[in-house]
Amino acid sequence: MCHVTHTKHSFQNSPFHDLDAFIALPRLSGLALNDDGTRLVSSLSTLNEERTAYVSALWEIDPTGERPARQVSRGADAGKGAKGESAPAFTAAGDLLFTAARPGTENEDKPALWSLPAGGGEARLLAEHPGGIAAARTTGTDVVVLKADATRRAGDLAAEAEVQKGRKDKKVAAILHDGYPVRFWDHDLGPATPRYYALALNSDGAAGEPLREVGTDTHGRLTETGYDVAHDGTFLVTDWHTPEGRGSIRTDLVRIDVATGATTVLRAADDEHEYSVQAISPAGSHVVFTRWVRSTPELPSRQELRVLDLESGEDQQIAAVWDRYPTSVKWLPDASGLLITADEDGRSPVFHLDLATDAVTRLTEEGAFTDVTIARDGTAAYALRSSYEFPAEPVRLDLTQLAEGVAPLTALRGPAERPQLPGTLTEIETMADDGTRVRAWLALPEGASDQSPAPLLLWIHGGPVASWNAWSWRWTPWILVAAGYAVLLPDPALSTGYGQSFIDRGWGAWGDAPYTDLMAITDAAEVRDDIDETRTAAMGGSFGGYMANWVAGHTDRFKAIVTHASLWALDGFGPTTDASFFWAREMSEEMQEAHSPHRYVSEIRTPMLVIHGDKDYRVPIGEGLRLWYELLSKSGLPQEADGTTAHRFLYFPDENHWILTPQHAKIWYQVNLGFLAERVLEKGPQELPELLG
Repeated sequence: MCHVTHTKHSFQNSPFHDLDAFIALPRLSGLALNDDGTRLVSSLSTLNEERTAYVSALWEIDPTGERPARQVSRGADAGKGAKGESAPAFTAAGDLLFTAARPGTENEDKPALWSLPAGGGEARLLAEHPGGIAAARTTGTDVVVLKADATRRAGDLAAEAEVQKGRKDKKVAAILHDGYPVRFWDHDLGPATPRYYALALNSDGAAGEPLREVGTDTHGRLTETGYDVAHDGTFLVTDWHTPEGRGSIRTDLVRIDVATGATTVLRAADDEHEYSVQAISPAGSHVVFTRWVRSTPELPSRQELRVLDLESGEDQQIAAVWDRYPTSVKWLPDASGLLITADEDGRSPVFHLDLATDAVTRLTEEGAFTDVTIARDGTAAYALRSSYEFPAEPVRLDLTQLAEGVAPLTALRGPAERPQLPGTLTEIETMADDGTRVRAWLALPEGASDQSPAPLLLWIHGGPVASWNAWSWRWTPWILVAAGYAVLLPDPALSTGYGQSFIDRGWGAWGDAPYTDLMAITDAAEVRDDIDETRTAAMGGSFGGYMANWVAGHTDRFKAIVTHASLWALDGFGPTTDASFFWAREMSEEMQEAHSPHRYVSEIRTPMLVIHGDKDYRVPIGEGLRLWYELLSKSGLPQEADGTTAHRFLYFPDENHWILTPQHAKIWYQVNLGFLAERVLEKGPQELPELLG
């Protein structure tokens, strides 16, 4: 069964036909709103003059939607070597804070905290830290809380600077670990670890005192954790990592007093549950947090929202019958309810939870919403909205009609125009063998028809507990669409936005329901008159790369397969990934053996393009190296007469799980396009990108 449910308008002459034009497109991120709701600020990243990196600048967006956006920080104009400004936040007095690494500061290669006065003028330096300041959380008072990395031995910032300068000057990079984990995604952990600091501001907005560390015995507890600060600035609530032996950690919920640093465990994780903070109520009396079931090979993780009364210590579940995973939670100013974002059916809408009735109402239709911020008077909320039709752009939600279950939406005038697309976006669905509905986005090139059907590219998302629902600069289908391909973006079993049972279907058996769902939705796409079922390919990254490897060993239906940052031999991946204890919880040795793609290497007869970055710590480079060698030595694809192979390996020595630098991203797409043109379109060997030699 194939059902088209949603078709979009398209444009011609898009920047996706030219990779130089594509990497130069500006990218919007983050939102900050001042207390009286009159100033809204976001960060816009643009390509630097050398076209080798992105530099961000702060832009002010009119909350009414009437005036055009205007740049309010210096960005690339801050001087040679400047990396731009990011992480905007307003103080109670209306000053705009941001982080930036600028020449001329004591630690010019590390972000410091800066302030743009509400009344205008040049930015002034508020605080520096030898480890760099990640971001600042402002409050309704003169207190600012921020996070920065410090070594365990350094007792003050002067000592900290001495330690870090000594390591840099003597070129010491060694790290002695006494716990786990030792690295995360793309960076090594230690010897410095995150700490919280408080900064008090004077009446004129200047720093009233040096940074003061908040909390004790935080070494290793705050690595990659979330937190929220009470509006009155007196305390914060944070996730808290506690070692539990055997290389495993658990996540507790902890309150830290800003004045004294005293810590109180609000909820201690155990063998069944762990916790993460969402948001503190406006009055500081309650905390919304997530309690999630610790997964096992047989039991997927389950999440539930709960609200904790800080005075009584009692908590209760909220949104009890709502079968979705929340991705962000914001309190309404009167504490009557929450605004929540969550994946749903290929979107990520904004929902309203009425705390009096526990009823959840969906407020938005199309798009994926992030960075939700609510005006202090409760009349409006602001967010960034994207979809596969457009990158992130600012919008306003009218909250005056929440009682009727609606929130009219207004698009605001952001600093970047929507790029024109080279095709149309539609939506298809089918039924899996077990009767479950499976849906996907389908991006079609201009001119695709029964007279000129397009070749099909199946693009499998990562995660695996994720969804194709928001614009991605790293995984955009439109470059492939501009080259003439129809790109299928399915949500198979394990995807979010379809309820817990949809995740359960694929748990511990990645090669079963996820694979059959992918094949079913591909079948549904191929029966369309505008699709050429004789010219198809598959690709994916991370878990999507795992699935691409699995597909390669289980079907010959595709003419080419691209696998990026992919899991290959699960027994080797598990102990070497950056969070092995999660892997150990979720898949038994028997499951690893049964669902490891490497066991089917001899069945692979499809040419494969392997892509991997050496700095990938989530899926270590060993996976890519073993996959490449075993494709050459064991796959069923015949070698050429001269001993060469149709397989290819694109290796990035200094990239991570994603390929982030502009020129490397360009090469990534160039090599993909060339490989697909040769194998799917049968155009013969393609010219290599010039910079590959």
